[in-house]
Amino acid sequence: MSENNPCLDCGACCGYFRVSFFWGECQSSGGVLPDELVVQISPSRVAMIGTDAKPCRCTSLQGEIGKQVGCTIYANRSTPCREFEASWVDGVHNPSCDKARAAYGLPPLTPPGANEPHWPDDDGARVA
Repeated sequence: MSENNPCLDCGACCGYFRVSFFWGECQSSGGVLPDELVVQISPSRVAMIGTDAKPCRCTSLQGEIGKQVGCTIYANRSTPCREFEASWVDGVHNPSCDKARAAYGLPPLTPPGANEPHWPDDDGARVA
């Protein structure tokens, strides 16, 4: 993860959403996710411990949501975690990111450059 990644000081998604996925991602099935970190929720699906009930917080999340966080299993995280992107990564808005952040009183992320002044183009000269 980049030092500028907003996820490193957020973590709201890890404390808001249930993280469920196919059990085949677990080590006992040939996957990489440690079995002791999941709970069975259906015959073919598991969830990260801590996200299987509300209020939730993934057992692998370290730190304080909204301050500084990290995932203890980042390299071996599940597919839903790999696929979840913060808003405006690659220019794409993620309303689910906004929803999780709002639940913790955090403002939505803004697109890069959204907080910069807009200078009208006047033959290449900037008007102050």
